[in-house]
Amino acid sequence: MTTSKTRPIVSLCFETDSDFTKNLDRLITLIDQSPEDAIIVAPEVCLSGFAYEHFEEAAAFTPIALDKLMEHIGNRLLIFTAITQKEGSFYNIAYALHQGAILHTQAKAKLFALGAEHEYFSAGEEDKIKPFLFEGITIGILICFELRFKYLWQQLEGCDIIAVPVQWGKLRAEHFATLTNALALMNQCYVVASDAANADTTALSGIITPFGGEIRNNGSESLTSHYEARTVESMRRYLNVGIA
Repeated sequence: MTTSKTRPIVSLCFETDSDFTKNLDRLITLIDQSPEDAIIVAPEVCLSGFAYEHFEEAAAFTPIALDKLMEHIGNRLLIFTAITQKEGSFYNIAYALHQGAILHTQAKAKLFALGAEHEYFSAGEEDKIKPFLFEGITIGILICFELRFKYLWQQLEGCDIIAVPVQWGKLRAEHFATLTNALALMNQCYVVASDAANADTTALSGIITPFGGEIRNNGSESLTSHYEARTVESMRRYLNVGIA
């Protein structure tokens, strides 16, 4: 059961540069411009891009970036992914940061073979794709290609918000919009989807309500709406289709 909370939600949409420090500075600026209690979702690997030619450098930059981000996040919640090295392997890990701490981590379990991700990353465990609780709000994360697997949607049933950080190919932009809209309707929750504004990505960051109300990026780097628990509760009472 959700609570009576209302909270700003922010979907970011900015270009990933080859300069890691420039990306971090841009992300921090956008965080600082967001409401002080916002839930913010940033694009997949927004600090580095996939950076296959500089993979170890990107992984080494992640702990430095985490320390700086945790200095700035304050009472906000930030969800994003970063290239991370663990025990000799590299993972695309989603982080949820709040008040100087890491609340949740989740390694990308479904790697995109057409993008050669499997040649560089180790896959996370699918059973780790599960909700976590943040101040009475149940949140789940699907990382990019994971959005295409309907059984993973079922693992996140009962979430109030599902964050979807991606680097989604522009040629499949309609798929991204359709799938994120359908996810909100099927799971009767808010979906906060964040894509990069690169030449080859959709730039279709968006926020979708449980009733299917949709707002998409209009060229700005930050899209803001509000999560309302009563909207989730109302939709689930209205349809009563067995969502937890």
